Amino acid sequence: MDPIKYIAQNDRDRLWGLTVCSVGHQKIAAGEEYPPEKHNREYMFDPDHGRILPDEYQLLYIVEGKGILETKSAGTLEIRGGDMFMLFPGEWHSYCPDEKTGWNEYWIGFQGINVDNRVEAGFFSIEKPLMHIGYNEKIVELYIEAIRTATRQEPYFQQLLAGVVNYLLGIMFMTGSRNARQKDEEAISMVNMAKTAMFDAVEEDVTMPEIAQRLNISYTKFRRLFKEYTGLSPAQYFINLRIHRAKEMLRGTAASIKEISIILQFENPEYFATLFKKRTGITPSEFRNR
Repeated sequence: MDPIKYIAQNDRDRLWGLTVCSVGHQKIAAGEEYPPEKHNREYMFDPDHGRILPDEYQLLYIVEGKGILETKSAGTLEIRGGDMFMLFPGEWHSYCPDEKTGWNEYWIGFQGINVDNRVEAGFFSIEKPLMHIGYNEKIVELYIEAIRTATRQEPYFQQLLAGVVNYLLGIMFMTGSRNARQKDEEAISMVNMAKTAMFDAVEEDVTMPEIAQRLNISYTKFRRLFKEYTGLSPAQYFINLRIHRAKEMLRGTAASIKEISIILQFENPEYFATLFKKRTGITPSEFRNR
């Protein structure tokens, strides 16, 4: 499956009010050239000079790593793993990963009167393009589904892609609105850092008290705040991350189920298989076969 897709729209698709122009995923290693040359020439740009998208919005999600976003209206912003940012048509911007870390990026480009109306109504602001969301498995799954849909291009695929964009925009707006209401910015920051730390440690033999120690917070307070802001205990959230990584490995590698269980620090393959089925409804073997 090609991780980058550029999509043509027709007049009937545009009547839907929202069409997708591009969708993709790329993982940039430390020191790697950015953007890679595999991009369509229309989307290539020099980070030192930036670019302007004439008639397209883009929504980018940085899963891990860090870098910089700079726009005419918002100035220079630091980007870290778990951040989502929106690019607006006609707005000069530039962005790139830190050479020391690289980053893991998903994006989707779209246009249409439905989005124009939301921006005009103030739901999304050109002065505030960045949202600190933290690692969110659902967002990653939505981007992956968009890439699959764009690859297959079955009848009415543009309408399905529009649904994915609406879902992503809904998550971004909900998160931004919720964060705006929260008074305890320190707690929000801690939870997001904890999510990123867990994501980075998904293949490590680590406990949740050790994650709390890395964040210089007592485990009792860490567990209480994490569950308050996410609805899950740290341990439950971490298991979900490991199950998600297992899905990626079952889908994209030749590693055996036993090897995956060892890499992801499960007690044994039987426990891994039981937990996987409990969380997904199917066994690891059934998931791989599908």
